[in-house]
Amino acid sequence: MALLGSKAGFGLSGGVAGLLAVFATKKFHAGDAGTGFLLAARGAGVVLGADTVVVLDGQVLGKPGGAGEAGAMLRRLRGREHEVITGIAAVDAGRGREASRAVVSRVLMADYSDATLDAYVASGAPLDKAGAYAIQDLGGALVARLVGSYTNVVGLPVEETRELLAGFGVLFSAPQSP
Repeated sequence: MALLGSKAGFGLSGGVAGLLAVFATKKFHAGDAGTGFLLAARGAGVVLGADTVVVLDGQVLGKPGGAGEAGAMLRRLRGREHEVITGIAAVDAGRGREASRAVVSRVLMADYSDATLDAYVASGAPLDKAGAYAIQDLGGALVARLVGSYTNVVGLPVEETRELLAGFGVLFSAPQSP
């Protein structure tokens, strides 16, 4: 069985972030998941789509529209706790099956300085990330604490994705030690 991953980049403006996985599934059915959807529509295998949002005070923070918006998001997040929610969806059009779920992690941001924030924004790194940050950037210095899945905050919750795909017969071997 072939596997093709496709990061489905879509904006979510609503307030119920737990429905993210449902939106990912609907995106596949609308034909808006790129090449991966076309292969699944031909029955070529299982397509995996995922998208991540940051939720602060009930407001969804997607990818910033520019450096100014990235800086504003990071200032709002500084020293505060928020949720990171990733919706994952798998579709096997050949067998007429689909499954989805949302994974939630809680992140407490560090109380980083304005100089750190400005340098990070100037690097361009936050411009393609939900909430304008990546937990792995700056050696993790932007984050003070994580409760939940690290890989979820990176953008794809590995264990939950493995479980979802196992339901489609897509199996993974354990990671090899170096």
